[in-house]
Amino acid sequence: MKHEGMPEGAIAPNENGIGASGKPETGNQFGRHRFGGLSGKLLLLTILFVMVAEVFIYVPSIANFRNTWLMDRLTTAGVAASVLAETNTIAPRLQEELLKTTGAIAIALDQGSQRRLIAMSDVPAQIDFVVDMAKVTPWTSVLDSFAVLTYRGNGVMRAVAAGQMGHTERVDVVFPIALLQQDMLAFSGRILALSLVISGITATLVYITLQALFIRPLRRLTRSMEQFADNPEDVSRIITVSPRRDELGDAEIRLAAMEEALSRALHQKQRLADLGLAVSKINHDLRNLLASAQLFLERLEHVPDPTVNRLAPKILATLDRAVSYTQAVMAYGKAQERTPQRRLIALKRVGDDVADVLGLADHETVQFENKIAETLEVDADPEQIFRVLLNLTRNALQALEAEKDTTLVRRICLSAERRGSCVHIEVSDTGPGIPENTQRGLFKAFHSGAKAGGIGLGLAIVAELLKAHGGTIQLDCSQPGTCFRIELPDRNS
Repeated sequence: MKHEGMPEGAIAPNENGIGASGKPETGNQFGRHRFGGLSGKLLLLTILFVMVAEVFIYVPSIANFRNTWLMDRLTTAGVAASVLAETNTIAPRLQEELLKTTGAIAIALDQGSQRRLIAMSDVPAQIDFVVDMAKVTPWTSVLDSFAVLTYRGNGVMRAVAAGQMGHTERVDVVFPIALLQQDMLAFSGRILALSLVISGITATLVYITLQALFIRPLRRLTRSMEQFADNPEDVSRIITVSPRRDELGDAEIRLAAMEEALSRALHQKQRLADLGLAVSKINHDLRNLLASAQLFLERLEHVPDPTVNRLAPKILATLDRAVSYTQAVMAYGKAQERTPQRRLIALKRVGDDVADVLGLADHETVQFENKIAETLEVDADPEQIFRVLLNLTRNALQALEAEKDTTLVRRICLSAERRGSCVHIEVSDTGPGIPENTQRGLFKAFHSGAKAGGIGLGLAIVAELLKAHGGTIQLDCSQPGTCFRIELPDRNS
């Protein structure tokens, strides 16, 4: 999709910041996260968590503040009222002073059989809250505290507590709810301000610590990866491991090892690519020389000399084999094999053709057995299945020809059978077998399991051709010699 304001042909990076080349867009946005980065998120989370902790501290604190506030008012009112109650009459001025000091509307004392009204400024309206300090519990304190905080109106509340001196048994005080509410709100404001200060200090310290211990090392890792990605073959761009011995130190060690291995692998692949290019050029000229040699030998076949007539076919077979080697190398050098052009073919005839090309029909030391049934048909590309059997049989022939002991049995056997929609092919020989250390990378390029000097492309080509057919190949180590088992399914199976 073309973005507005972008030049024709330009490809915009996707939502993950990855451009068309597969590399991150490292412009002005990469690595600049501001407060959206890890440290910024942790800063905000720290403030949030501290505030949540402060809430759990605030709830019992506001309840305790309410209880303390009420007890202070009740104690002051009770002591002052007990002193004034010693006289029979209380002057209005003293009553007014007592009410002003305590903030109450009315104060009464309960002295056992006698209840006295010490002072009252106004007849209380309906009382909205009644608090008996003797029956207060932590749970009711919390509920009543938030009820006061959320109260809307001009009502009054009544508080009752035990007397503190004289014969006073109970002190009964009535005062406006707004008086307690204002002091509780002021206390809440102080708690909030203190919480914000603590949160800010804590979050700042956490932010600075995270920057030093985590964010900067992580940015160093990302910068190293970005620089290494620009030129992974440059070993000087491999990250230098720091002396720290923690999880990030382990990450640096592993990243350095990975970058070193990747750089070495890319360097090796580049050398192989250069070698492949050189081989392709040599191969091209070699094929021309071999073709010329074949033409000269075809002329020699008409010379009436018994020795020439006897040796010329063998030389031609050897040249054909050399040409097939060069064709295999060139074919493997392509990006991929062509799509199989599948036809129904008689598999036994393909095996006979392979034997003819390799000169197995009248070989002096190697016995060839084609046990494939005449009626067995396989759904495959004729040329590609021929190459599969040719490479496997040639490898077997080379292994057997390398044996010098004349008492050894040298035999190559082709067999096949159909099981449902799959044809199972077996190519076996009585050779020395494939070494165990070679079996792991047997079907990879340049891992030769044949005689010394093999280029190791035959089995890689076989595996690629069978994969294109949806088939598989496996090495069977359960019997002497070498045995390859091929499973080739029909095209619609």
